Amino acid sequence: MPTRSVRLAGAALVAGLGLATIAACGSGDDSSGSSSSGGGDSAKKIAFLLPESKTTRYETFDRPLFEAAVKKDCAACEIIYSNADQDASKQQQQAEAALTQGANVLVLDPVDGKAAAAIAASAKGQGVPVVAYDRFIAGVDYYVSFDNESVGKLQAQTLVDILKKDGKTSGDIVMINGSPTDPNAASFKKGAHSVIDTSGFKVAAEYDTPDWSPDKAQAWMEGQISAVKGNLVGVYAANDGTGGGAIAALKGGGVNPLPPVTGQDSELAAIQRILSGDQAMTIYKPIPPEAEAAAKAAIALANKQKPASTADTEGVPSTILDPIAVTKDTIKDTIIKDNVYKVADICTGSFAAACTAAGIS
Repeated sequence: MPTRSVRLAGAALVAGLGLATIAACGSGDDSSGSSSSGGGDSAKKIAFLLPESKTTRYETFDRPLFEAAVKKDCAACEIIYSNADQDASKQQQQAEAALTQGANVLVLDPVDGKAAAAIAASAKGQGVPVVAYDRFIAGVDYYVSFDNESVGKLQAQTLVDILKKDGKTSGDIVMINGSPTDPNAASFKKGAHSVIDTSGFKVAAEYDTPDWSPDKAQAWMEGQISAVKGNLVGVYAANDGTGGGAIAALKGGGVNPLPPVTGQDSELAAIQRILSGDQAMTIYKPIPPEAEAAAKAAIALANKQKPASTADTEGVPSTILDPIAVTKDTIKDTIIKDNVYKVADICTGSFAAACTAAGIS
């Protein structure tokens, strides 16, 4: 975690970059090159390597926003894009291919943080700097992410506050953590435990979800229901996908009423579940400032310049942004206000009445 930081308020930067630009930015195959017109010595090749597509944010937000941010500051730069589909070996091959194509810098969101250290070492051995994007990699040149331990603290504290508001001071919580190969998942977990372990509530069971798979989270939760059903008061789920899996399992297991369930990433389906009462909260991590910071760092490093930083993470210059907890009461002032989704996309069909009740129209 950061040892020195000056936090950036992510939400305040969203409007400047403009989430509305997402609609104009397409996504294509798993690996493609795209470039805009321009010339001169400033033309560089920037490899942008994302880990997977099960989490909707990567193709919907990160890729188009990063590409738009690069184009804004370096019209002549070429982007070499790849998605590893949660396969660390595939990501290694994609990185090697990018280097073969003459990438001047790698912007890497790793499938496996430890395995990605070898990618970073290989790149740097060829004189190519590496930006760790969203997930930390030891030994890189720059790191852009959110305060990941704070994500877990916000999730857990919101869950505990909801339980205590409902008059509960004890009972069982199950924890569905993220992927054991994702370094961020360990930080989320650490932050969550720092709150739950001193809250008066008991962690009755805990699971590290391989590949962040909603299906695996659902299957695990299904296997826990008979053991915890009588005293279950809450579910800590590390992201919206695992939270959705937990909710499906609870409903299928006849748990009624549903205990509060956490999440992260502000996926559209999660926002709808929060409005309907099935999910208690999510974490909003404004991606535009993250993508913009990564683009600026990549362009600077590609041109052998030193990028600006706001923090130091294990000796790596960094930009660390603040996450935001979102509940039904704050959707309007966060997700709607920042135009992450249109009201028409959220308030469809059976969710229309819930939107009206929440003052969203």
